[in-house]
Parts: sequence; structure tokens; C-alpha cells
Amino acid sequence: MAVITTKGVEKVYNPDKIPVKALKGVDLEIEAGEFTAIVGPSGSGKTTLLNIIGGLDRPTAGYVEVGGEDISQMSDNALIDFRKEHIGFVFQAYNLIPVLTARENVEFVMLLQNRSKAERHARADELLKAVGLEDKVHKRPAELSGGQQQRVAVARALAPKPTFILADEPTANLDSESTANLLDIMARLNQEEGVTFVFSTHDQRVIDRARRVVTLVDGKVDEDLRR
Repeated sequence: MAVITTKGVEKVYNPDKIPVKALKGVDLEIEAGEFTAIVGPSGSGKTTLLNIIGGLDRPTAGYVEVGGEDISQMSDNALIDFRKEHIGFVFQAYNLIPVLTARENVEFVMLLQNRSKAERHARADELLKAVGLEDKVHKRPAELSGGQQQRVAVARALAPKPTFILADEPTANLDSESTANLLDIMARLNQEEGVTFVFSTHDQRVIDRARRVVTLVDGKVDEDLRR
């Protein structure tokens, strides 16, 4: 069953001035449990597509369904609530809250979901252990390496038990060892727990680990390779 479906997705920036066509009719289905990399040269539309799938941007034409719901027609408030419950994000820049500890960062979305303190603590500690940071629970981002911060970001994305996780260039700021560790963790979560991951990436190390590689060129799907 497809957890993500895009149909005829187009995105035009500056339509009233000098139009820039970032996406030109993208049809794509992502099944539950996939480990998919969206690749292509700079300007091919990778991040734009990821943002539209994640409800951070809206298509100019076409639609996006997540779990059978058309998110492109949702109101802004409904979309915020939907993202909070169904979509996890891992960004290139980590986007951790500097004044919060690792545990508090992981708990943040669950706090917005009105989960109990006991439930938040238990889930956060479970996830930080899963990403190898059980001894960093009380550390703030400035006390962690880049690789450790990105692992906290992965734990935070997993915390609300989302339908899938979108990772936009998650290894761009990491060295080779940190990248290998992060990909090992993501692959294990994918294989053992069935977590669906969709990456936007230039990183060959990520591409090599993906089981499906979707190549965008000039805003269109040029190749869709399953391994």
C-alpha cells in the first residue's frame, strides 16, 4: 500500500513575474517500509518535492496524498496538525532547540501532542538508546558533535511514531564515520521496525544504501530504480 502518492505535481515560483518551474508533473508512489533516495543535480527539484510531500509547501498543480488523504487541499491549521501526527523531518542543519537537552528536544513534538510527562520521558529515552545516545540524555546541542546532534534529530523525528520520515540532505554536514553510523541506525530502524524513509540527497554514501533511487532532472522523474 502506498503511504505517499503524488500525481501530476507541478510547482511554479514567481508565476506573476519570471516563472521558475521547479517541478513539471511528478507522479510517484512510496510504499510503506521503503528506504528511498531522491537524487539529481542541483536545481532538479529534490528539496521542492520533499517539501511538498511533507506539507511544508503546496503544489501549483496536482495533488499529494498521505495515507489516502489529500494534504494539498488541507487548510493551514489542518496541515500543521497532520504533520505533527504523521510526518517526521530530519534536516541538514539539525534544527535542534539550543536551550533544550537531548531528551527535551526529542520530547518536543510529543509535548505538542499533549502526551503525558511519563510517556514522553519513556519514549525519548527509548529512542535515544536506539540511536546510541543513552549517555547524552541531559546534554544540550552545543555539548554534542554534529553526528550526535543529527542522531538526536532522527530520534525526535521518530518520537511521534510518524507514517514516514523525510530526510533532506541529512549527511551533508557529517564526516564519513558519523555518516556511516547514522545510516546504520536508519537502515536498522527501517529493516527491523519498518520505518519508511525518504531522502533528498547528493551523497553517494546515502545513494549506495538506498533500496530505491528516484532521479529527478529538470523537475521531472528521469529514472526510478529499485534494487
